[in-house]
Amino acid sequence: MRTSSKQQLWFKKYAALALVVTALIMGTTKIHTQEKFVKNIVIVHGHYLDASGWKGVYSILTKKGYHVTLVQNPLTSLKDDVAATNNILDNQDGPTILVGHSWGGTVITEAGIHPKVAGLVYVTGFVPDKGETTGTLAKSFPRLPEMRTEAPDKGGFVFYDRSSFRVGVAGELSKEDADFMNASQIPIHKDCFGTPLTEAAWRIKPSYGILTVNDRALNPDLQRSMYKNAKLKVTELKGGYVVYISQSQAVADVIIKASLQK
Repeated sequence: MRTSSKQQLWFKKYAALALVVTALIMGTTKIHTQEKFVKNIVIVHGHYLDASGWKGVYSILTKKGYHVTLVQNPLTSLKDDVAATNNILDNQDGPTILVGHSWGGTVITEAGIHPKVAGLVYVTGFVPDKGETTGTLAKSFPRLPEMRTEAPDKGGFVFYDRSSFRVGVAGELSKEDADFMNASQIPIHKDCFGTPLTEAAWRIKPSYGILTVNDRALNPDLQRSMYKNAKLKVTELKGGYVVYISQSQAVADVIIKASLQK
């Protein structure tokens, strides 16, 4: 049975209309995804440990299409660490989620006002307010017995006590891994904890927190108090100070959540 010329014309018009509608739907979906999805992730490590421990989180995120960059903090001063972070942020091609661990939480609190920062994620992180020092914040709750530091060396740099490093910092890891991390410590200059912040990015940016309930280096009660004060969206994990190593997937999941602004 032959199709009439009118029917053929109708089919062509219908097909063209269907293509237009499909394109519009796909385009709208794509735009909507772009508006919600923040692909750039910048991670700021804490004191005593460098960025290499974040390899697990990095691998998970990059396999999902994220562009991940890790800052290697000099830990010489708050100003220097913020400058190192801003340098990385300057080189991002768009909105970025800024992640900070421990002392890195202080750094992202200051650096997070950068215009490319779309959100913050604190991982066992300090969350000071404007005008506050990290040292004062740290002393607001009792120090746990496993939290021991050595006296500042001649250059003013502080190491975590070597003899209690594994139980205080890396209790979730194997002895071999903990021993290596202990031997490769990056000390922090004593003046870092005494420097008042001039900004508090969590006041103006969407912010998330990972609270580690088994932490022996940063009192979980202190974490809970800081996160409550900053009104962070909190995820509690049954982990310790290096939860980003022992529970990489759980930490990555929170970063992904922040990237979707949920």
